[in-house]
Amino acid sequence: MNWIEWAKELQAISQTGLHYATEQFDRERYRRIGEISAEILANYSNISRDQYLEFNAAEFGYATPKVDVRGVVFKDSKILLVREIADHGRWTLPGGWADVNETPGESVVREVFEESGFETQAIKLLAVYDREKQEHQPAYPYHVYKLFFHCEIIGGEACISNETSEVAFFGKQEIPELSESRVTKKQISRFFEYYQNLNLSTDFD
Repeated sequence: MNWIEWAKELQAISQTGLHYATEQFDRERYRRIGEISAEILANYSNISRDQYLEFNAAEFGYATPKVDVRGVVFKDSKILLVREIADHGRWTLPGGWADVNETPGESVVREVFEESGFETQAIKLLAVYDREKQEHQPAYPYHVYKLFFHCEIIGGEACISNETSEVAFFGKQEIPELSESRVTKKQISRFFEYYQNLNLSTDFD
């Protein structure tokens, strides 16, 4: 455990407590726990206390991890990456938050199309990772599960979006600077292993 993990756990206690508590004194205590967690997170990250409180205010109900989906797409032994406008031009696998009323597979297919222009079908779940166990940087205010799907191209063509400024395929030795908030070099290397051997079991944790 570390300060960021402790603070996230406090935030989850605060959110869940506010969902169930009916007594005003209890609700005030849970709110204060949320404020303390925001102060800790701000002290150990590059996000301000007020930003954390804003994030927390948007959450309600029993606290559970958020779900991020990423498409792993290969063509001619090269992997598809998109250049993120929001992260100083670094590169990542196309993807984002899973949407309500979509299956994970539907979400990743939509994300790949929106960010790269390629129409795909999801054919295998390659990995389910806990973001905090995967050395992603910087720290994030939410607990996140990351789902990586092997997707095959069935149509479309490379096309940028309002989130991406470039779309390209890269060989294993050609990987550009990555948006490590979204994907790591170790993960990319692992997905090349999957490309060589699709019979590998799904990674998790």
